[in-house]
Amino acid sequence: MRIGIICYASVGGSGVVATELSHALASRGHEVHLVSSELPFRWRTIPGLTFERVVMPSYPLFHEPQYLLGLTNTLVRVSRERQLDILHAHYAVPHATAAFLAHQILDSTKEAESDAPRTVTTLHGTDITLVGSDPSYARVVAFSIEQSHGVTAVSSSLRAQTIESLGISRDIRVIPNFLDCAGYQRQPDSKLSQRMCPRGKDEAVILHVSNFRPVKRVNMVLDIFRKIREHVRARLVMVGDGPDRGALENRVAELGLGHVVKFVGEQLELVPWLSAADLFLLPSAQESFGMAALEAMACEVVVVASRIGGLPEIIEDGETGILCEADDVDGMADRAVAILRDPAARARIGRAAAEHTRATYCVDRIVPMYEEYYREVLSGRSADFPAQQPA
Repeated sequence: MRIGIICYASVGGSGVVATELSHALASRGHEVHLVSSELPFRWRTIPGLTFERVVMPSYPLFHEPQYLLGLTNTLVRVSRERQLDILHAHYAVPHATAAFLAHQILDSTKEAESDAPRTVTTLHGTDITLVGSDPSYARVVAFSIEQSHGVTAVSSSLRAQTIESLGISRDIRVIPNFLDCAGYQRQPDSKLSQRMCPRGKDEAVILHVSNFRPVKRVNMVLDIFRKIREHVRARLVMVGDGPDRGALENRVAELGLGHVVKFVGEQLELVPWLSAADLFLLPSAQESFGMAALEAMACEVVVVASRIGGLPEIIEDGETGILCEADDVDGMADRAVAILRDPAARARIGRAAAEHTRATYCVDRIVPMYEEYYREVLSGRSADFPAQQPA
């Protein structure tokens, strides 16, 4: 198939998943064109995959970039030149709208040598829970989703929330996120481990990875860590960057914790950092799937997370991780301390988490679901199939 993948290039989950899906589809013999405003964070050059940059000219008349128009025009051009079969929009805002407009332009003008590409929209989370449900966007987002030839969501929780918040009546297929399990497995790096947790000074490394947005509640990460440190000599390593990082760094300095809380910025290769961790904290206010949790689980790290959104779909409390009520700082800290003090239980849960990830969320299991869905959409059969998840 000839497939156009539309995504944001940032390090957020939707961009990462879209980029990894592009790699996987190209590796499986498809012709893939990834469309974005800039080269994605995890881009790799491989045969069958090309990057198509969105062109957005600026004019004094406009006070802001006309991204929707520029994206739509780029999709029309790429679809015509490459004779695409599928336009796959990741993150509804505004990618689903642009895909709809591009399809309408191509279909109405018959400019393409073949039929206009069919459109698929994948919902990732905040495109529905934050942006898409805002009254300023809700009707356009709902319309664009309804008009897509196929729609998927990364969790059953997000599917239900989309239907409830936007009044969507069409079928939404659940296809979860995935990992390259060959690359995501525990690979200890002795030098990095010593750097993160110097021998004789501390006994545990607690890790958090995110884009430091309010929904990730990085201040709560610090609150939980402070309570943990009352009982366990631990260090906190914060991986990532985003709007809440500066204020948190200031707070760490004010509390005199700079010697045990380290900010290391965005990391292209996460496996070494995950492999050096004893515990992963994810007290998010919302997680439609929990990609960061899955990456940690694949590396045998026990995840302590909020019982919200899609996280209970990938974590079984006490078996493959730990789930607590979203605002329970004391509960998360107490259970973290208990697991840090019990190496045998920590190893057992870590192994179970990795085994569950390999059995359920590897690329070779999930990507064929997208391929089959594309075929259904191309044949016009997608509406006849109910939503599903991997067994």
